[in-house]
Amino acid sequence: MKIALWNVLNLMMESILEKLSLDMVLILVIGRIHMKRAMTTTVMRVRMMTTTVMRGEDENNHNVDNHLSSGTEEREDNDDMENELKLTKSSLRRCANLIQLVYGKSTSTSETLSKEVQDSIEGEESDEDEFFKPKVEGNKLREGLDSGIVNTDDCSKIKSYEDLKSWKQEEVYESIRDRFVTGDWSKAAQRNQVSKGKSEDDDSDDAVYGDYEDLETGEKQEGQRKDNSGCEGIENEDESAVEERRLKKLSLRAKFDVQYDGSESPEEEMNEKDGAKFHCGQPNEIGLVDQMKEEIEFRKQMNIAELNDLDEVTRLELEGFRTGTYLRMEIHDVPFEMVEYFDPCHPVLVGGIGLGEQNVGYMQVRLKRHRWWHKKVLKSRDPIIVSIGWRRFQTIPVYAIEDRSGRHRMLKYTPEHMHCLATFWGPLAPPQTGVVAVQNLSNNQASFRIAATAVVLEFNHEVKIKKKIKLVGYPCKIFKKTALIKDMFTSDLEVAQCEGKEVRTVSGIRGQVKKAAKEEIGNQPKRKGGQPREGIARCTFEDRILMSDIVFMRGWADVEIPRFYNPLTTALQPRDKIWQGMKTVAELRREHNLSIPVNKNSLYKPIGRTPRKFNPLVIPKSLQAALPFESKPKDIPGRKRPLLENRRAVVMEPHERKVHVLFQQLQLIRNEKMKKRKLKQQHRKKEIEAERAKDEQLTRKRQREERRERYREQDKLMKKIRRHSEV
Repeated sequence: MKIALWNVLNLMMESILEKLSLDMVLILVIGRIHMKRAMTTTVMRVRMMTTTVMRGEDENNHNVDNHLSSGTEEREDNDDMENELKLTKSSLRRCANLIQLVYGKSTSTSETLSKEVQDSIEGEESDEDEFFKPKVEGNKLREGLDSGIVNTDDCSKIKSYEDLKSWKQEEVYESIRDRFVTGDWSKAAQRNQVSKGKSEDDDSDDAVYGDYEDLETGEKQEGQRKDNSGCEGIENEDESAVEERRLKKLSLRAKFDVQYDGSESPEEEMNEKDGAKFHCGQPNEIGLVDQMKEEIEFRKQMNIAELNDLDEVTRLELEGFRTGTYLRMEIHDVPFEMVEYFDPCHPVLVGGIGLGEQNVGYMQVRLKRHRWWHKKVLKSRDPIIVSIGWRRFQTIPVYAIEDRSGRHRMLKYTPEHMHCLATFWGPLAPPQTGVVAVQNLSNNQASFRIAATAVVLEFNHEVKIKKKIKLVGYPCKIFKKTALIKDMFTSDLEVAQCEGKEVRTVSGIRGQVKKAAKEEIGNQPKRKGGQPREGIARCTFEDRILMSDIVFMRGWADVEIPRFYNPLTTALQPRDKIWQGMKTVAELRREHNLSIPVNKNSLYKPIGRTPRKFNPLVIPKSLQAALPFESKPKDIPGRKRPLLENRRAVVMEPHERKVHVLFQQLQLIRNEKMKKRKLKQQHRKKEIEAERAKDEQLTRKRQREERRERYREQDKLMKKIRRHSEV
């Protein structure tokens, strides 16, 4: 009975496998990654085929109702399969890739292969009658997702130089020799022709995939490849007809690209009358912009067609070098250090700059210190290294901020958590160009090197940055409402520059600078025949001032921006050497062990105010007679001899003397007792401290032993766990 049942099962499985040959081949092509999904689909189809076979064997013994029930079961199985596929697709969409979320999508080889695998699975489920697959695609699927990892654009992987090819071998030299000018130029021309032919074949509508392989029988069928002369059906046609047909195809393709550019919206509907597709709320006619796009695309395709008919030299003269062409560039007046210290692991990028970027001038940027990576503030006139476009150079910036009146006020340091303006001298860059600033190029820093980020606003050669100044002076001679002020200016020329400026005293009296004082008024020379003292200004005030008043004037002075531009020469030195430019003042002081200079006038000093002495009030005798008695001064005449109470001597009685002696003796006894008590307390305190130190030493020793024992147990436990994990 068992043998008969086994034979029946073998016959059923053979019949099922004959019908499932295509499914099994597709399972082998898909690979290990999607094996589970493919096996699920195969099991479902086995169930369907089993139902079909059993239904075919009992077809003669059932009526029409059985046919209807079998059809219902088949539809249910199909619905189950569709639901399973929908669930699988939704789960794949929900699987979020962490690398894609952080670094974005990458057009890598693995991603492309995964898409091809998914497309092949969908094609298998939708089209069961497709028995042939392109050989190239089949090879890709057989190789799996692990192929091409070296060419994968994965920014999270760090490749070591040992994994790459050894370019010191002669075979590797020969493999790339023809890629350079010193190689064989004929091979390069052949490669260009092949790539040109491939591009034309890809642009045409009749693309050939390659050789095909019958996956059931294993027979290989070679695909018909196109030559430049065309296929067999086109050989008999004239060249003009072929060219006309090709141009017609190009125009139709350009028209299609212009008309259907972008993704179709869900509002697109199909017109039932003429069958034309139109957008809701948009006219069906082609607008002027679409016509212009169509003409531009058609002209572009015409130009490409005309250029393809030209020889290589003429095409290079008209079109220039195409993308991907190997060129040889000769650069003159290059220092020998660039060739001597050239490192192939650090390639040289060649770029171009505009005509306006060749000039040097003042640039103004909007800068912000990096709040995460750079902990210190940036100081004005400290050299920094900026990267703008293709250039990297060291410069000295001056930071400023624009106030309400439009004045650019100088800042000594960069502000916290806000932008400021920075002006420096260097090669000009167009506005809206990004700027990155660093202070040091060394790689041994604990934090990141980015110090600030900025964007170019404008380049202005007449930029003016102001800084606030406060001039202090003291009056040397006072008239009614005029005074001569000294120590505010150093020369008469400075006085002339500040004529009409406002001055103010500490008490709040406002004034104005007039002119420099004349020689005969207040600035006579100290010696006969000497030079008069300069810098004394004549100022007028609202009211009379005092000699003790301090006069000050607030103003704005221009700040000179240093013209310093030092390009980086990192390519002219070994890679292990750090480029060193101008050092900051703090670095120079640190190297030479110099202290920060201190201005004595800027230090805070204690305010010493002398007590004011008032003169006594003197009332004339004529006025005293008119005053009431309460207001009259009560002047008591002084005594020549002191009072008797002050002159009388006090002598103690014998009883008082005994009492005083007794008190002195008691006080002495008390002081002796207190001295002995203090000595005992000090001795007891020393003993207690010694005992406490001894107890602490014992406690530390006990704790050390406990820690050792605990660490030994932990070490034994870890070794035991490691031993079990290795087993």
